[in-house]
Amino acid sequence: MSYKPPRRPQFFYTTAPLPCPYVPGRTERKVVTEIAGPDADALHDRLSRAGFRRSHNIAYAPVCPNCNACVPIRIPAARFRPDRTLRRIARANAALEGFEVPARATAEQFQLFQCYQQARHGDGDMATMSFYDYRAMVEDTPIETFIVEFREPDDRLVGACLTDRLGDGLSAVYSFFLPELDRRSLGTYAIIWLAERARSLGLPYVYLGYWVPESRKMAYKARFRPAEILVAGLWHPLGEESLVGAADGDLALVSEPTG
Repeated sequence: MSYKPPRRPQFFYTTAPLPCPYVPGRTERKVVTEIAGPDADALHDRLSRAGFRRSHNIAYAPVCPNCNACVPIRIPAARFRPDRTLRRIARANAALEGFEVPARATAEQFQLFQCYQQARHGDGDMATMSFYDYRAMVEDTPIETFIVEFREPDDRLVGACLTDRLGDGLSAVYSFFLPELDRRSLGTYAIIWLAERARSLGLPYVYLGYWVPESRKMAYKARFRPAEILVAGLWHPLGEESLVGAADGDLALVSEPTG
């Protein structure tokens, strides 16, 4: 009989409170756990379905006091139907080709990453990341991860999306693009591309992270229809009115944001 080592217990920790990056005046706390070991992929799959996100070898989810503004959201790839605006964005980027490449940092990617950070998030911590920091973000992963590079017909790199492969879909971890092409909405196009790619692979979902109706920069995720949101441990269709967690932990009915 072969020896089977005992299963390692999974520990979860709560971070110290910090200012919320999405809703001014609120406090952010997260529950975090390590993704490691031979069962890392299976663990990451379970955590993703439970609303966790990955950064390096850590999975995290918000556990903010008196606030449930961050709502996990995903796209059912087979039923995804771009609206008129999304179809226009797809046409504007029809000449681009997406290439799945291994999760290996390159100087070309980092140059694009720096341009994006300085133009869009110049006062943020990521704007000061070195190449070694960027390489850690890309390569420090215990699961199956790749980068989608979006290139023009002349081979110019104009966008990229760090992506995790799950058992039931794709997870968009982080995307960045050439700031001068902002009007082409390359970040939105990356999600459209991932939805089509998941469908072609027979994968049910594209996980988008957190929809934050109260945050202008995070509310856009509700534009991808149909979508599902995680409420009280169950995934529900996102409709014109959606159940989201109220501040006291009960469920409340609120109208979906527009724009």
